[in-house]
Amino acid sequence: MPLSEQEQRLLDEMERHLMRNDADVVSAPRDGRTLSYRNIVYGTILVLVGLGGLIVGVAVPLIVAGIIGFLLMLGGVILAVTPTRGLGAPPVERVDTPPKSTSGSFMDRMNERWDKRQGER
Repeated sequence: MPLSEQEQRLLDEMERHLMRNDADVVSAPRDGRTLSYRNIVYGTILVLVGLGGLIVGVAVPLIVAGIIGFLLMLGGVILAVTPTRGLGAPPVERVDTPPKSTSGSFMDRMNERWDKRQGER
C-alpha cells in the first residue's frame, strides 16, 4: 500500500531532520557510562599475566596454573570492557511517559508526537 502525500512528506521531513542531527545522536553519551582507560590498561595487564599463566600451565603439566591463568584472562577482559559511570555525569532521570491514547489512527498519533517534538525546539 503506497504512502499518502502527507505521509510521504512527513517521512521526508523526518529523514532530513535525522540526517541533520545524526552527528548529535552518535556523539551523545548514553547515561554517563564510558569506558575507563585505567580499567582498559589494568584489564590488558591481567590478560597478559593470565596468558603467561596459561602458557606455563600447558608447558609444565600444572593444570592449576592453566586454570588460574584462564580465569585471570577472563577477569581482565571483563574489567577492560565494563563501562564505568563518569564522575561528572549527572544521574539518569526517568521521564514518565504519558498514558497511551487509543483514539485516532496510528499515523494521527505519530503526527501529533512529531508536531509536539518540533514545537519543543
